Amino acid sequence: MRLDDERESDNVEDRRGAGGRRGVGGGVGIGTVIIALAASYFLGIDPSVLLGLFSGGDMALAPQSVPASKPPAGDEMARFVSKVLADTEDTWRGIFRKSGQQYRDPKLVLFTGATPTACGTGQTAMGPFYCPEDQKVYIDLAFYQDLKNRFQAPGDFAQAYVIAHEVGHHVQHLLGIADKVQAARSRASEAQANALSVRLELQADCLAGIWAHHADRARNVLEAGDIEEALAAASAIGDDRIQERSRGYAVPETFTHGTSAQRIRWFKRGIESGDLKQCNTFQARQL
Repeated sequence: MRLDDERESDNVEDRRGAGGRRGVGGGVGIGTVIIALAASYFLGIDPSVLLGLFSGGDMALAPQSVPASKPPAGDEMARFVSKVLADTEDTWRGIFRKSGQQYRDPKLVLFTGATPTACGTGQTAMGPFYCPEDQKVYIDLAFYQDLKNRFQAPGDFAQAYVIAHEVGHHVQHLLGIADKVQAARSRASEAQANALSVRLELQADCLAGIWAHHADRARNVLEAGDIEEALAAASAIGDDRIQERSRGYAVPETFTHGTSAQRIRWFKRGIESGDLKQCNTFQARQL
């Protein structure tokens, strides 16, 4: 991925070493599949569910109480994600502007172990996630090592895809999609709520593809093999692959992110078309 000459974002908060609280309270009634997904280092848009692993006391931690600073100049991985975030900013600002809207940049928070958020306590074991309440993406950069070693999905564009997917959730929040889905999920059965989550996650994959399409056309950022890296990452974190790895079999009605094939299909739809209309997973008859 060609980012050497690209700018770094000003919207990165480095909380590593800030000493976020690690303790959690009593557990709440959340499905074992969600716990497995969280333990498998990947979650999606619904922090109120996934962060519900913690008690109300920990949910109340104030994010502004954690000191934040800019990443050090010599931290190459932090600089890389800062450049990826900057590229998503440039891309989505342009897309929103063309439709007569204004894009609000999200923040990217780097942390280690645990950190308070407006959605509750975030922990490394949850993987990267987006909190709509404070419009921030949270990531422990140790996740990338796990993506390479545990999920067998190495490469810089695989890492960029992770950021772009979470920024896709931010786009959904700005467009009002996430709120509508959350409201529908609150009225639905567990199986129906899971199905809505799948469509939300697949749309975020498609939006990540939209970013890659426009970023490459504008700035020629993609190199040979980059798309394959992103597809490998999307495949590695499909619900079917994660469940088969953790329990030996998959239970489709409990999926919350989509299968490996679905995640690949929707990312490819975004990167090949560059058209937001192609990302309407909620009206798609077949995912």
